Amino acid sequence: VSDASGCSMIALLHTGAAKFPQNLLSRTRQAVSLLLPAGVLKGFSSIISRKLASHGFGASMAAMSSFPPQRYHYFLVLDFEATCDKPQIHPQEIIEFPILKLNGRTMEIESTFHMYVQPVVHPQLTPFCTELTGIIQGMVDGQPSLQQVLERVDEWMAKEGLLDPSVKSIFVTCGDWDLKVMLPGQCQYLGLPVADYFKQWINLKKAYSFAMGSWPKNGLLDMNKGLNLQHIGRPHSGIDDCKNIANIMKTLAHRGFIFKQTSKPF
Repeated sequence: VSDASGCSMIALLHTGAAKFPQNLLSRTRQAVSLLLPAGVLKGFSSIISRKLASHGFGASMAAMSSFPPQRYHYFLVLDFEATCDKPQIHPQEIIEFPILKLNGRTMEIESTFHMYVQPVVHPQLTPFCTELTGIIQGMVDGQPSLQQVLERVDEWMAKEGLLDPSVKSIFVTCGDWDLKVMLPGQCQYLGLPVADYFKQWINLKKAYSFAMGSWPKNGLLDMNKGLNLQHIGRPHSGIDDCKNIANIMKTLAHRGFIFKQTSKPF
C-alpha cells in the first residue's frame, strides 16, 4: 500500500475490528474508500471480514451493517397497563395506552403514541395498582375515556400512514393478553367496536422462543437476560415495557430473525 494514511487505517482496523460498533463499520468503509484505490479497498474489505470472522462474527461487512428484510413495513409495539388489585377486580380497565412505531427496515422507533386513560367503572386506583404500575391517581383523573383514546389512536394511525392498504404493519405485544383479552373484553363491556388492525399481532414471547429455543417464563426480564440486554425503565410501566420490547426485537433482527404473525385470525 503506497498511501501511508490508508495503510495506518487498515492497521488500526485490522487490530481492533471486533471492537468497532457495528453501525460504524459501513461508515468507516466509506471513509476509507475516499483514501484508497479500488483494488486496495477490496483487500481491505477482505481483511476486515476475516478479522470479524475470527471473533465469531460469521458475516460479511454488508451483512453486519444491515438487517434481514422483514415481512412488515412497520411494527406497532403496544403494552397496556390496567386497573388491578388482589384479588383481581372486574372488569379491568386500560389506564395506560402506549404504542411505538418501529421501522421494519431499520428497527428504529419513528413515532410514539402515549396516553393515560380514565377508568369509569372503578375510577379510584388501588394502592396495589399504583405500586405495580407507578401510575398515581392524578395521572388518570381528567384523562380521556377509552372511547376517546381509541379515536385518537385511529387519527394517529392515519397521520402516520398506517391505514394505507399498501403499508404492511402489525402490532407486537409481550404475550396475548393485551389484544386477545384486555382490549376486546373492555370494548365489549362498554359496547365499543374493535378496529380490525387490533385483531392480528405478534406475541414477542412466542417469537423469542422460536428464535432462542427457550420460553421466557418471566417475560421481558427473561428475554433481556437471555440477550444480555439492560432493562429499560421500570417494570410494568407501559411506555418503558414498549421500549424494552422494541430493543429485544431489534436485537433478534440483528441475529437474522424474521418476525411473523403469531395470533390466529379472529
